[in-house]
Amino acid sequence: MITPEPRELQELVRELHHRSSPWLPSGLGTRLHWGPPVEAGPGEAEPTVLSTARLDRVLEHNPGDFTITVQAGAPLAAVQETLAEHRQWLAVDWPWGSRGNGAGSGSIGGLVARGLAGGYRQRYLGIRDQLIGIALMRADGTRARAGGKVVKNVAGYDLMRLLCGSWGSLALITELTLRTLPVPPERRGLWLGGPPHSLAKLSSWLLNSSLSPERVEWLRPPGGETGVLVSLASISLQTLEEQVACIAGKATEHSCASETLNGEALLDRLDQGRGGGAEAAWLLRLGVRPDRGPELLQEPALAGIPVVLGAASGLAMAWADASALPAYRVEALRRRCQELGGFLTVLCQPSGNTIPAWLDAPSRPQIEAVKRQFDPKQQLARGRLPGVYNASTR
Repeated sequence: MITPEPRELQELVRELHHRSSPWLPSGLGTRLHWGPPVEAGPGEAEPTVLSTARLDRVLEHNPGDFTITVQAGAPLAAVQETLAEHRQWLAVDWPWGSRGNGAGSGSIGGLVARGLAGGYRQRYLGIRDQLIGIALMRADGTRARAGGKVVKNVAGYDLMRLLCGSWGSLALITELTLRTLPVPPERRGLWLGGPPHSLAKLSSWLLNSSLSPERVEWLRPPGGETGVLVSLASISLQTLEEQVACIAGKATEHSCASETLNGEALLDRLDQGRGGGAEAAWLLRLGVRPDRGPELLQEPALAGIPVVLGAASGLAMAWADASALPAYRVEALRRRCQELGGFLTVLCQPSGNTIPAWLDAPSRPQIEAVKRQFDPKQQLARGRLPGVYNASTR
């Protein structure tokens, strides 16, 4: 991994372009093993990994406008700490595999490049919706910007959302401007348990009610029973207590149990949904229509596997040791997700397995056309273009 100083970055990228050498954009390198393997150039053992770890500064924070501009290598945990001094935060989840205090959460640039939103998207939408400005460097060293530093800026081509979830295959992200929010003064949670069909009805009622939870997630922790985790936030403790009482009452009507979660108890449950800092041989990203989520959780291929699934989004993460999840069950699970109108992405798999990380998207021709425009020499993250199945990486 090469970690250049900011002043050296552009010249290094230009040199790689001149040599037509393949390379992989990286933040802090915490999740480079996620996704499909990256192809090296002829005669090369590994592609060059170019880290932005030294682009780690908070460039500007405007508390009054609720915006912050950071370099792409800035650790997410450090940015959240800076914002907390002003009672603000980025309304995004710690990535899967982070520990409860945000340790191991990686960089802001890496979070945007993967584009994987967690449970807070229920109320605050995803990381792509927090972006209001971006700076990047193309494979030939050309610098570009899109968006701006104010929330209502809409000028220019929407490069922000194009790069969000691009996995480093289009350009190197160097700088980001994001929207911040006030930290909720009060937060409470509920853990709902009961028969799956009763929980499904309760979850459906909650999503269609006048309440506005931060997150509503199906959660099966390691070695535990499946339940529904609800997180609520407000400026008023009385309002929260009324909402908790309302949900608990409705749970009783649906023959479900409810447990109120405060402080550390809520944080512990949230930590279970992000793996609690664990390493997993299998890490899967699943997606189905939200109304088919409860059905997906009952699939035999997922039996006994820890999983967290957004009740409103239908997006899930599942993880397991190699011995607990044979490869054929992953293949069966992918087919079932497709039958339910969704997808399955293999983020991590045990050594020796060759299941493709993702399959072709219907828009593959358009995706490849955009790739050619940004990276004519096909240098960036070879074999890791989302929505394009690369048989040579099997």
